[in-house]
Amino acid sequence: MDHKKIAREVLDAIGGKENVSAAAHCATRLRLVLEDESAVNQSALDNMDVVKGTFSTGGQFQIILGSGTVNEVYKHLAEMSDQTEMSTSDVKDAATKKLNPIQQFVKMLSDIFVPIIPAIVAGGLLMGINNVLTAPDLFFEGKSLVDANPEMADLAALINTFANAAFVFLPILIGFSATKRFGGNPFLGATLGMLMVHPDLLNGYGYGAAVLNNEVPVWNIFGLEIEKVGYQGSVLPVLAASFILAKIETSLRKVVPSALDNLLTPLFSIFITGILTFTLVGPLTRSAGNLLTDGIVWLYDTTGVVGGIIFGLAYAPIVITGMHHSFIAVETQLLADVVKTGGSFIFVIAAMSNIAQGAATLAVLKTTKNGKIKGTASAAGISALLGITEPAMFGVNLKLRYPFIGAIIGSAVGSGFVTLFKVKATALGAAGIPGIISIRPDTIISYIIGMAIAFVVAFIVTIVLAKRDEKKAVKQASDQAAA
Repeated sequence: MDHKKIAREVLDAIGGKENVSAAAHCATRLRLVLEDESAVNQSALDNMDVVKGTFSTGGQFQIILGSGTVNEVYKHLAEMSDQTEMSTSDVKDAATKKLNPIQQFVKMLSDIFVPIIPAIVAGGLLMGINNVLTAPDLFFEGKSLVDANPEMADLAALINTFANAAFVFLPILIGFSATKRFGGNPFLGATLGMLMVHPDLLNGYGYGAAVLNNEVPVWNIFGLEIEKVGYQGSVLPVLAASFILAKIETSLRKVVPSALDNLLTPLFSIFITGILTFTLVGPLTRSAGNLLTDGIVWLYDTTGVVGGIIFGLAYAPIVITGMHHSFIAVETQLLADVVKTGGSFIFVIAAMSNIAQGAATLAVLKTTKNGKIKGTASAAGISALLGITEPAMFGVNLKLRYPFIGAIIGSAVGSGFVTLFKVKATALGAAGIPGIISIRPDTIISYIIGMAIAFVVAFIVTIVLAKRDEKKAVKQASDQAAA
């Protein structure tokens, strides 16, 4: 394989070196920031055997080449386009400058929450295992596995403790990640998070009952009463507090003498932010977060099947824009307060969409005669069923259009079904077939049926649309021959 020739062809197709403002690569993709994406010759890229797919997201134009190939092509491309060696984070920073304010806000949420997803997923999946062990009627009528096997009780209790850790101490994770994103010292952010869940405070989950019983503890500071309440499982309060902390810290570092910087800046940053958090920021954002969560749950409960169908239909288009990253903050809140919310319906809708995308891609594998598309579709379709949809969506379905239509129809129907049966997830995970373990035990069967519906509908609709397009192509060729 002539990597230098491929790099030249790619560079010509994306508008030449003058159109490249930043370039990097990850394991499988070239990640480019282009001056003008409309200058890209998409058909030239599509006709290159080595190109497995392309898509644009978050200000980056990405070209899927595959592992082993991408790094070799990148070396020549960077040299030809006069780009210095850049990391993917450098390219992200360059891409951010091209985004509008809404896109920048969504990217900010993504930058904060994506790094902590592994911790939430680990805790959530452990919670799912605990649910399997303790849910009645799942394996035995009227009994759980633990009821039927009492010797497993301590194992379930151990797993439950492990599962709760990430959610009980969620403000520490968010405080570290958010403060780092806002330009502050992440360890000060973690300290702020620790302060917000300190054991001397009333546990945040018991705040509602304490208010009703008029038993909320307070600090009395020269006549000013400050509620001693923690923020376990909260999202908005720690996000706002982390932003304030980062701004106070960076402002202090500009005015505090360097000899006293390491002593005074952390002291005043934590003290001032802590006071603001417990007197003003925390109570206000706690109320806002509760309203947001209550509103989302109300919307889900009120709109029912219709809302599920609309969300299922729109989910894949939302993914294309990158706006789905903003759902992470909402899902985290839903899962952190799972007793109140019942879990996350967003994860379930995402799973229906992913399954439908995979089904549509596999339908293309069955119907297409194009060898390159077959090669991409076989791996991409299976990947989507397992929860990774980028290769299927951007490499096959959007490129051909009709599979994407079939996929969103299948997603809508499957989403309507799981909404009807109130299927919710109690954990994050791979939104697809492996997501079964993340689902509330009493709705696992409905989740499986929903996936089957999404798959079958998307598969059949895609085949029907493929045959329609084939008939159109035959008719056009016939008409041209007659002419």
